Amino acid sequence: MKGFNPKFENFPDYIIGITKEIWEDRGVATLHEYYAPDIVVRSPASIVLGNQNVIGATLATLAEFPDRELLGEDVIWSGTPEEGLLSSHRILTTATHLGDGVYGKATGKKLAYRVIADCHAKNNAIDDEWLIRDQGAIVRQMGRDPVEYARDLIKKEGGPELCVKPFSPSIDQIGPYTGRGNDNEWGARHADILTRIMNADITVIKAEYDRAIQSEVTGGITGYGWDPVERFWMGLRASFPSAKFQIEHQIGREDPYLSPRSAIRWGLTGKHDGWGSFGKPTGANVHIMGASHVEFGDIKPGEIKLRREWTLFDETAVWKQILLQTGDL
Repeated sequence: MKGFNPKFENFPDYIIGITKEIWEDRGVATLHEYYAPDIVVRSPASIVLGNQNVIGATLATLAEFPDRELLGEDVIWSGTPEEGLLSSHRILTTATHLGDGVYGKATGKKLAYRVIADCHAKNNAIDDEWLIRDQGAIVRQMGRDPVEYARDLIKKEGGPELCVKPFSPSIDQIGPYTGRGNDNEWGARHADILTRIMNADITVIKAEYDRAIQSEVTGGITGYGWDPVERFWMGLRASFPSAKFQIEHQIGREDPYLSPRSAIRWGLTGKHDGWGSFGKPTGANVHIMGASHVEFGDIKPGEIKLRREWTLFDETAVWKQILLQTGDL
């Protein structure tokens, strides 16, 4: 870990350790050490430039969810300390909505939802980030509908002209990390599966997924078996049948005591021109920033299958794009 604080044993230890230090140990000021001054943080909801804005957003979140815990489920990573490291950190967050904030008046609701954060780090600091939070799961657990939440957010932010615009490639800022991951076989296998699904080859699910597949997907939905996986991916692709699918970043890994696994960050860009998970087609131009983690294994010797999947995107950011273009406010 050349260039990193020696208290961290390896890169996953660094990522999990600083996450706890910043959020749970209230070391918000350590962001001056662990985040570069001019960091670019992209999320489906916006793009944030500069560490000072990250600090402000962190304080606001802690004020609204003071008991927030971030449980690191996995860190799938690539790179070297000398050239830079990229982590895809999957987090299960628990929190109670105890303060007023962006989600409205405090409700006292207890939440559990996932986040996938892709972070580039070098010399003990993160300088580039892609952050996907399961906003659909958050607002549903508060008793709200993602469409209604997106509509209300536009109003709170000053209306369609003044509101924060969701992320799209057209507003992206180039940061220091321009890598695409690694060429590990498990990442390649995962990429092939995703690409086939997005090309409407739904047969790949029964062919490549284990019959007992456990899926954890957008909206906080847990599924068992092939049917939930088929419904999730078909519902998404059916809403945007002509949209362009692109793999933005791909990592495969094999580590001791862990299943072979993969992390892929992907994009879907195009028109809302089909009936699917997002209802009646509107013709709105939409960009979806998505992330997927998977694990492979063989219960039956010689038949290696995809056994667990986690896929996230922000439904509220998709609805915000649709509402802003249709004027259905």
